[in-house]
Amino acid sequence: MSVTDAAIEAIKQMIVDGELKPGDRLPREPDLAERLGLSRNSLREAVRALSLIHVLDVRQGDGTYVTSLEPSLLMDAMGFVVDFHRDDTVLQFLEARRVIEPAATALAAARMSDDDIADLVTLLDSLGDTPTVDELVANDLEFHRRIAVGSANPVLSSLVESVSGRTQRARTWRGITQEGVVERTLAEHRAIQQALAARQPDVARAWATVHIAGVEQWIRQTLVEG
Repeated sequence: MSVTDAAIEAIKQMIVDGELKPGDRLPREPDLAERLGLSRNSLREAVRALSLIHVLDVRQGDGTYVTSLEPSLLMDAMGFVVDFHRDDTVLQFLEARRVIEPAATALAAARMSDDDIADLVTLLDSLGDTPTVDELVANDLEFHRRIAVGSANPVLSSLVESVSGRTQRARTWRGITQEGVVERTLAEHRAIQQALAARQPDVARAWATVHIAGVEQWIRQTLVEG
């Protein structure tokens, strides 16, 4: 389990145990970090992650609060964090994605229009320098959707979209917890786009495989550690 995951688990346990209730303010950062045996950096990352999925509410100049959700809804939100820790089905979808999507990408290198390939650059540039995780994942889904459509095979495109959508939560959690994931994702996306623009199906297929395998490897390791 990563340091960030351990910090998240510690805060979650305080909520589950009733020590922190909806609407409660978290203790001061140095006090909570010392009590949980965590570094302030790892605690800060955990708070950031939990605020992204609306379990915590960070109020500038005031403090950090447990959201005022009903306890059952709060636990549903926590399910977002642990769903793929408990169920390795997501790995099966990622394996399927690793088989299907590179083939669609190779076809797109031969069939996608020049304008549509150029538009991928605009899509990637639209993220700016500091995208949120939600923005990154939405951009990621749209990037791969457009390439699948560019394969000019509606059946294959439909398969890609169906399989890819089932891995969205895992990809979001990776974006929250894995260091450098934004830079890595964008670099791999640009490499795929450049292979498409150069009309190099084998190179496009290879980059798509590397890109998807990286997500799969991280999820597999996360499940093993969990």
